[in-house]
Amino acid sequence: MAVKKKESEHVHFFPVFAKYDKTNVKIEDPGLEKYINLDTENIYLGGLFSNKIFAKSKIPIVERLINNIMRTESYTGKKIKAYKSVKAAFEIIDKKTKTHPMQVFIQALQNSAPKEETTRLRFGGISVPKAVDIAPQRRLDIAIRNIARGAVNTSHKNKKSIETCLAEEIIKASKNDVSSFAVAKKNDAERIAKSAR
Repeated sequence: MAVKKKESEHVHFFPVFAKYDKTNVKIEDPGLEKYINLDTENIYLGGLFSNKIFAKSKIPIVERLINNIMRTESYTGKKIKAYKSVKAAFEIIDKKTKTHPMQVFIQALQNSAPKEETTRLRFGGISVPKAVDIAPQRRLDIAIRNIARGAVNTSHKNKKSIETCLAEEIIKASKNDVSSFAVAKKNDAERIAKSAR
């Protein structure tokens, strides 16, 4: 019989992001506002929300970025390594933009979250593409995933570190720059959806 551990025994959290005050951070997109948790004081090492249904919205948005960085080959399962990279990236954003890094990150998410995508509908033996609206939770998932993928793809076989690439990707996305991987992916998805209306 397995012994149940208390939450405090297997969960460690990092209060380092707490230095960024979240009270002045504004979320302009009303659709995403409900799904963005700005808590920066409780970045957990363990899977606190992993076995809970619909708990994705309760996970701090910074931790979700860390978890998406962990999807890559050199960061798989290495949350502390991914955490340090994201922390360093936020410090670079702070130095470069002279603005609140959380606000820059939220702006990047809003600019890289697609509003439409295509799905395939079958009519008889024919499959027809059809444009559909995206649920807010999925919009946020796609934006975080594309920001992380853009940073990892840029840092691959490059002299720049992942921290610098992640900071640059977030800054570009916050400015709605088309050279950003996440913004380019969003524009592609919306362009294809527009033609399938």
